[in-house]
Amino acid sequence: MLAFSTCWNSHRHTDGEEMVREILKLGFDTIELSHGLKVSLLPGAIAMAERGDVKVSGLHNPCPSPVEVRIDAPDVYEFTSYRKADRTRGNKMAIKTIENTAKWGGKYVVLHLGTVPVKPFTSDLEAMVKEGKIHSREYVAAKHKALRAREKHAALPLKRAIDTVTRLSEHAKKHKVFLAIESRSHFEQMPNEREMVQIQKHFEDDPWVGYWHDFGHVQRKANLDLLDHDEWLSCMEPYLVGGHLHDVQWPHRDHRVPFQGSIEYDALVPFFPKEKPLVWELSPRRKTEDVRDAFARWKSTYPETL
Repeated sequence: MLAFSTCWNSHRHTDGEEMVREILKLGFDTIELSHGLKVSLLPGAIAMAERGDVKVSGLHNPCPSPVEVRIDAPDVYEFTSYRKADRTRGNKMAIKTIENTAKWGGKYVVLHLGTVPVKPFTSDLEAMVKEGKIHSREYVAAKHKALRAREKHAALPLKRAIDTVTRLSEHAKKHKVFLAIESRSHFEQMPNEREMVQIQKHFEDDPWVGYWHDFGHVQRKANLDLLDHDEWLSCMEPYLVGGHLHDVQWPHRDHRVPFQGSIEYDALVPFFPKEKPLVWELSPRRKTEDVRDAFARWKSTYPETL
């Protein structure tokens, strides 16, 4: 199933119906309501869904955006935060997003879990890769140092994240909505790959908790030689709920239009049977004509995803 995220155009609309109609003109008939969506846009968007003009595949937490936050900031209330007030607010926002998903006919909620409290290092590694140093001793040493620092501080944030997902899973079960834990683009974010495996195994008896594959995020890590994209998706296949589709201009410029970057989709698309949502999640700066052209090419190349 193909869907389109409102993150591409919600910022330039004041009316939810106009926002949805712009997406429908691209050729999509299903939307994902994204984080950053203003409350004022919901009446129009939901009215169209209720009339059957558009389908809602799911929501990206938090949706709508917290009224006290003036910018699109999905990580403002992290489940891993050392501040209890932030974790409490984040939990409440996620519960509301689950309830909204069920009310509006969606099937899943995409979740960010948080970060590990270490000095950010992914951007430094990306800069070194751009300079051609990926196979240098300098790069390998910097990568290993950063990963060891992250590992040292990850245990408590991971416990906080698992505790929060455990509480949210009761609401997910009640409303029959999947909690889809998203792969992240920065290695200081949580979960990393080892932690994602740990989380999925922790919840393997809970049918309402699974994995959300972000093509661009994972490719950015692959470009840093932190993982192999194909192998990672194969590992996560048993837990797969769906994915965010976008491309990456090497090494880290993501949320590009598909086919305008370096991702090789042929090996990845077969992991997504027709019933699994593939949501186009594009930067607001992507041009309408580029999106239309890419969508036409996608439908011709991968008709099995329609």
